[in-house]
Amino acid sequence: MNLLRYTNRVIFLIILFFLALWGTVFYFLVLHEVMDETDDALNNTREILIGKVLHNPELLHTNDSIMQRYRFRPITAEEAENYRETYFDSSVYIQTENEFEPVRVMKSCFRTADGAYYELTLMSSTLERDDLIRAIWWALVVLYVVLLLCTTLGVYASLKRVFRPLHRLVLWLQQVTPGKPVPDLENDTPIREFRILNDAALDMARRAESVYKEQKQFTENASHELQTPLAIIRGKLELLSESEDITEKQLEYVGDMFAALNRVVQLNKSLLLLSRINNGQFIDASPVNLSQMISDILEIMDEIYEAKNIKTHFESTGAGVVLINESLAHVLINNLLKNAMVHTPAGGRVEVELTREWLMVKNSGETPLDPELIFRRFYHDRSKTTESTGLGLALVKSIADFYHLPLSYKYEGMHVFMLKIVNLEKCDVNS
Repeated sequence: MNLLRYTNRVIFLIILFFLALWGTVFYFLVLHEVMDETDDALNNTREILIGKVLHNPELLHTNDSIMQRYRFRPITAEEAENYRETYFDSSVYIQTENEFEPVRVMKSCFRTADGAYYELTLMSSTLERDDLIRAIWWALVVLYVVLLLCTTLGVYASLKRVFRPLHRLVLWLQQVTPGKPVPDLENDTPIREFRILNDAALDMARRAESVYKEQKQFTENASHELQTPLAIIRGKLELLSESEDITEKQLEYVGDMFAALNRVVQLNKSLLLLSRINNGQFIDASPVNLSQMISDILEIMDEIYEAKNIKTHFESTGAGVVLINESLAHVLINNLLKNAMVHTPAGGRVEVELTREWLMVKNSGETPLDPELIFRRFYHDRSKTTESTGLGLALVKSIADFYHLPLSYKYEGMHVFMLKIVNLEKCDVNS
């Protein structure tokens, strides 16, 4: 949900609540006022009737009226002493219309000039009152809906205009791409906070572009500057190993230096690759057949580690072709499989399973690894002497993060590395 809709929804709910609260309070206030007016009318009629009765006692034997209905009932002095005037709603049966009619009833008592006590029951039809209340109710509902719609639409239009500079800024930020010039930001606004945000975003984008260029330049320079001395050292060692007067012990030292040099070369390549991945320099994607790539790499691994007599098994259930940078895909799969082959004991097993959603690599191992450490740079099992640089799984993690592919590890009698590849765009094999 975008900011405009979210803000408008919050304001809509607030307005909905307060309008409903106001409408409810207003309705009951009007209802109370109408009831008071009815009761006041009954009370006025009571005073008039009692006044007439006191002047003309013959009226005590009459009841009913066209607009008001009343009746008199004699009561005792004891009843009159504890009598309380009451108002309540009731209904009366109308014979001419053969139906009940709602009425408001008032009961009161009074004493005549001869000392007798009477109860006066006075009734007033509430049909007009109920019609009035019903009309007020529907008027409130219509007013409520109209106010709600008008306020919501007005607030939405106002917020849309207010947030327009922010929307333009978001679109501009989406156009900022590492390695490309920062586009001009044309986002004039009278709102001070948005102007500050524009300046901060533009400055941040330009500084990020500058840092990106510097890192890219450093990566290229470091690659060339390190490769030259390493190549010279390799050449000198080769000449030294071919020398006629070199002893067997010296040749052994040269072999150790070759191994260390190869490790440095591999370390240099891995660090440069990590830097390029983090800088987003691998943006080109092409159709890659993961199943075929895994099969080819696994075949090479079988030959390299033939002496360890590792049994390998690969099962593919139609992962198909995906869009990914081919170089990164090769590094990712190669490092996962190499890690499994290197750390599998002699005579162990390596199992690879590829589905449309997962790539799972399992290998034999007696003790579980720490999931919090295995993907960190330069981490490897210190108890084993290997030629590992400690960057293999770190490269796998960087590539997985680059493509937003969840990577996890668990131990189930075997080491299990799981890469969720469902986020990779699938391609038609025949296309």
